[in-house]
Amino acid sequence: RFCKYGLGDELLIVCAEIWDALRAATDADLTLAQTIVDSAGIIVSNPDLTLCYDERGAKYELPNYVLSEPTNLIRDG
Repeated sequence: RFCKYGLGDELLIVCAEIWDALRAATDADLTLAQTIVDSAGIIVSNPDLTLCYDERGAKYELPNYVLSEPTNLIRDG
């Protein structure tokens, strides 16, 4: 987890909490995801969560591959 705020411990903790909230939101249904991002103070710039900001203005970019189910897996059976 990378945080662009600076080197203070408090800032790194905030950054980790935002990443954790984004991870939880990507796994939740739409209603719960909205609740998660709202309660974490995340500003969603793209409706698909690929570009978000926290309240301090730090940018969080999520690549499309982490937001969708894999399509190139071989299934057993």
